[in-house]
Amino acid sequence: MRPSKIVSFSVVILLISVVFAGAVTVSAAAQYDTMQFRYNSAHTGDYSPVAGSVPSNGQLLWNYTTGGSVESSPAVANGVVYVGSWDSNLYAINASNGSRLWNYATGGSVESSPAVANGVVYAWGDYSNLYALNATTGANVWSYNIGGNVYFSPVSSPAVANGVVYVGSIGQYNGGGFVNAGVYALNATTGAKVWNYTTGGSVHSSPAVANGVVYVGSFDNNVYALNATTGANVWTFTTGGNVESSPAVANGVVYVGSDDGNLYALNATTGTQLWNYTTGGGPSSPAVANGVVYVGSWDGNVYAINASNGSKLWNYTTGSAVWSSPAVANGVVYVGSIGQFANRGFVNADVYALNASTGTQLWNYTTGNEVLSSPAVVNGVVYVGSFDNNVYAIGNRTTTLTATAPSTASVNQNFTINGTLSGSTFALAGATLTLQRSTDNVTFTNVSMNVTNTTGGYAFSKNESAAGTYYYRAAYAGNDTYTNATSNVVKVSVIAPATTGNLLLNTHLVSTTTGSPRKMVTTYTFSGQLMTTSWTPVANAAITLQSSADKVHWSAFASPVKTNAQGAYTFKGTLKPGSYYFRTFFAGTSSTGPTASRIIKVVLSLNGSSSVSTVVA
Repeated sequence: MRPSKIVSFSVVILLISVVFAGAVTVSAAAQYDTMQFRYNSAHTGDYSPVAGSVPSNGQLLWNYTTGGSVESSPAVANGVVYVGSWDSNLYAINASNGSRLWNYATGGSVESSPAVANGVVYAWGDYSNLYALNATTGANVWSYNIGGNVYFSPVSSPAVANGVVYVGSIGQYNGGGFVNAGVYALNATTGAKVWNYTTGGSVHSSPAVANGVVYVGSFDNNVYALNATTGANVWTFTTGGNVESSPAVANGVVYVGSDDGNLYALNATTGTQLWNYTTGGGPSSPAVANGVVYVGSWDGNVYAINASNGSKLWNYTTGSAVWSSPAVANGVVYVGSIGQFANRGFVNADVYALNASTGTQLWNYTTGNEVLSSPAVVNGVVYVGSFDNNVYAIGNRTTTLTATAPSTASVNQNFTINGTLSGSTFALAGATLTLQRSTDNVTFTNVSMNVTNTTGGYAFSKNESAAGTYYYRAAYAGNDTYTNATSNVVKVSVIAPATTGNLLLNTHLVSTTTGSPRKMVTTYTFSGQLMTTSWTPVANAAITLQSSADKVHWSAFASPVKTNAQGAYTFKGTLKPGSYYFRTFFAGTSSTGPTASRIIKVVLSLNGSSSVSTVVA
């Protein structure tokens, strides 16, 4: 939540004057289809249902640079980040890699936060118009001119509930102030006005909708409860200052901050004050989760307040004003700070992750300028904008390491184990990897090291001097940015080439003329010898005679025979007329690989003639 430009500018001038006086140093699926400022229409700021795993190390996954400051809070729906910029554009950004999908150019800076519902994005587009855009293409569905002034951009973020868009208007500036400010209810499908309610001051607060009532603050110091269907006033609560904080509604209570320095808890039905907690400055928009209210303050603190009685549970001091509205997800509070003013700009502007129970800092990420944008937490990633013109995706840079290798290799034959190392969406170049080896797939030993190339690829060349089964994997030790990683295990069977290509086959055909030509039978004899590459006979080896019709698919033609002491073998039998392919085959052992002989083609005609040709396999 950011105050108006007038208020912000006056505060900055005050801070500058104090600094120079020397008195004070200014300290991203269908389940996400509806997504809006502070997660839901009640603006609880509790992203736990869609947040996924908690980012543990707060590393940059990507950033997208716009042409202006990003005050808008992202809405992340169906893998897309929707966010506005002061460069007069609404952007749709791929939530995974930060690439721009589309942008819609408006006539003025987009400072408020968009809402997404039913495939439509709703956002202020310029000083007067609220736009409805196709969420996939960015095409204009409708726009409604609420009215405003060319000097001031609206900052109220729309809320969508039950087919109606609710949004606040700052009104028209008439030289002495703003008039005709209020709340508008528009048909979400057509943009037709359903009703409007005029307040006594500009509405920077974003309406919260719960149980048929719209709750909103105004610069007339009031918090309003309006009937969501008719716009009729249900109750009004008056504070001691402008109410630019956006209410959060939970468990029948409205929680809202006022520039009088108080966080108020009001009965949602009657508007009766239940309690108030006084901070040292104007509170931001609060978040509510698990019986605790979390709120930032201009006094540089983030507070955790008991939602039932208003007692302080803890506070965390950032050292600079906190105008960003907290987001809560699965036990962690995420919030931004504006940083410290120095050298005509803001430095050390951070996004903080705090333990929701204790307030202990878990991590922080420093941007280049003020963080007024409220974080959105979806699928383990924190999305937030900064006045340095960037949209940031912050989370765990998880590391992925892969490995591939041939399934078999021969003794003393070089083979390659390769793969890639990547961190989130980035290839990791120049990273040192270790190749680990095992013979039992349990105990691994480091055997060599290598460095990834510019695309994160690597290759280890390896050979083994003995036959057997070996297991390999690559390992990465990690660093301050990327987690350590171990690849999948690859298995390589190393075989001895003792018998490869050394089945010797001699074929003899003996014809007979017994019977008529069509019943002629030919007697065959296949004989050969099995030897090693050093021409040593292999005795007692089982040899199979195989036949094939296409030289591709082979089947046993005769029962296996064993080689004798000289490695010799013989097959005898009869053949009918026809065309055949034959080979002999040895399946190998634990120390020798399988091998097959050359292919023999045999053709027998009906007249008793025959031919034999050797076909090299």
